[in-house]
Amino acid sequence: MTERFEIVEKAIITMLEEKKYAALRDILVTMNPADIAEVFSDLEQRQIPLLFRLLPKELAAESFAEMEAEEQEVLIRGFSDMELKELLDELYVDDAADLVEEMPANVVKRILRQADPELRASINQILRYPENSAGSIMTIEYMEFHAGITVGDAMREIRRTGVDKETINTLYIIDESRKLLGTVGLRKLILSTDDRLVDELMNTQAISVHTTDDQEVVADTVRKYDLLSIPVVDHEDRLVGIITVDDIVDVIEEENTEDFEKMAAMLPSDDEYLKTGVLEMAKNRLPWLVFMMLMATFTGLIVTYFEDVLSSAEGIGVMLTASIPLLMGT
Repeated sequence: MTERFEIVEKAIITMLEEKKYAALRDILVTMNPADIAEVFSDLEQRQIPLLFRLLPKELAAESFAEMEAEEQEVLIRGFSDMELKELLDELYVDDAADLVEEMPANVVKRILRQADPELRASINQILRYPENSAGSIMTIEYMEFHAGITVGDAMREIRRTGVDKETINTLYIIDESRKLLGTVGLRKLILSTDDRLVDELMNTQAISVHTTDDQEVVADTVRKYDLLSIPVVDHEDRLVGIITVDDIVDVIEEENTEDFEKMAAMLPSDDEYLKTGVLEMAKNRLPWLVFMMLMATFTGLIVTYFEDVLSSAEGIGVMLTASIPLLMGT
């Protein structure tokens, strides 16, 4: 699979250089957005906007959401105001919020200028939650229904608005005060008659998390119960959003990377290891190096204190000297 992708990637870059745009577009529309984003990471900066403009609008937005922040910034700086507005209209709210978090201040100002008032309000709603909390990674684009709706009415609403939702696999049932009553899988609706009440099909033991729960707790909950998405409620149990499994996968990767960095005696970094500068790496490593230096100093003082014992010709001195490497390693 990797070899095949490398061949396709080389073909795309060659066709781009030879300006075979029609054939190039035909190839791109058959590719997965994640693969397209990976192609962008290997392009020169001048080629990125050119290739991006060949993508259909919906595929362009999906590919943009998968890109690294560096490629996203190059594209935004090269967009006209109209192009930026069209892109923001296609992005899901949680992806737009991630974009605002990662971009420089001057780019953020331009993004917010082109976003419509509803999108700006939604972005602000997500950004006001603590970093790495459930509220900061949730999306507000999901299917919700009030109790008492029939299966037929629910299916008609899904057909009407489902295309704009991040997922429709799970539907959320709320009461008049927006308290979460339960969840219903789309499969149950499809297999039920139109006149049946959705309330009769819902799971009233829905698993949920609170907006302020740590993202690692959310990931553990999703993993434990094998969920594709999980509802997020406030402290009054009112439904405010959901977290989908693709965001959970990103959280698990981020948390595992952080754990590995701690095991390697480094402070966690915001960027990938290979994209972190030497000075930033040294700064992350320095606190642990200082700590180790202090501990080594105490070890040296102890060794100095017992210098007479260690220099003795008796067996105990030899044994203690031999144990110094073990002591220092511990």
